[in-house]
Amino acid sequence: MNRKDAKPAKISGIAEPDDLVNELSAQVVDAALEVHRNLGPGFFESVYEEALAVELHLRKVPFERQVPIGVNYKGFSVGESRLDLLVDKCLVVELKAVEYIAPVHVAQALSYLKASRLTLALLMTFNVRILRQGIRRVVLGR
Repeated sequence: MNRKDAKPAKISGIAEPDDLVNELSAQVVDAALEVHRNLGPGFFESVYEEALAVELHLRKVPFERQVPIGVNYKGFSVGESRLDLLVDKCLVVELKAVEYIAPVHVAQALSYLKASRLTLALLMTFNVRILRQGIRRVVLGR
């Protein structure tokens, strides 16, 4: 599977992210496929996060885990959230261990993109039989 197999979730009229971000997303999807191939469904989200971090490290893909992002409201800081993974400072990866990606998960990814001022998130749930059915690309324009 590659990024073309992932289901898009984007706001209409928004341009696709640049080639670097798309290439990184393909690398993350390939790494996630390897994790899912080895572990399968049924574990907690934290297990998949740890395994994906190992796989990205082995593939020399730069990333950070549990990256804090500030939440602002009308110019005031009102809280903080955390990105599961931030790949090369330009790709948000949000992991789930649920049966399906619900609209609230897509809304969460869009909120993370707005707060981080990035354009692409990969939303993945590992609790599926076939991983490609559990991956969504979420795109936001600037």
